[in-house]
Amino acid sequence: MMKEFKEFAMKGNMVDLAIGVIIGGAFGKVVTSIVNDVIMPPIGLLLGKVPFKDLFLSLDGNHYNTIKDAQAAGVATLNYGQFISTLIDFLIVAFVIFMVVKQLNRFRKKEEPKPAPKPEVKECPECLSEIPVKASRCKYCTAVVGGHAEGRA
Repeated sequence: MMKEFKEFAMKGNMVDLAIGVIIGGAFGKVVTSIVNDVIMPPIGLLLGKVPFKDLFLSLDGNHYNTIKDAQAAGVATLNYGQFISTLIDFLIVAFVIFMVVKQLNRFRKKEEPKPAPKPEVKECPECLSEIPVKASRCKYCTAVVGGHAEGRA
């Protein structure tokens, strides 16, 4: 059983998948940092020097200075700042994945369709027998086929 598991785990696809998951996790951290540390601070500055992730709406109708204050009071909050940050994070990751897949598809060798082989025989319109394509008369019923022999005697 251990031998079978080792063969399964060491297959190329499994190793590629593991590498992809590890790189994807690291890439996700980089994108999260870009969103939280580069994109959101200017947006928070435009909204009145408030950290964007701290934007929330308390559902009891009272005002609280921070999300932690509202949660300490046991109030349910609608954390729309965190949601928007996560949504932007997702959109960036989805766009980058789209671009990578698009480039991979471009680099893949496209299989050119093989031309259909030319038929070696055709059907006589009179007796429906198969005759060679180059034939001008049917060898069975002597009917003129394809109009090649009309001028001949």
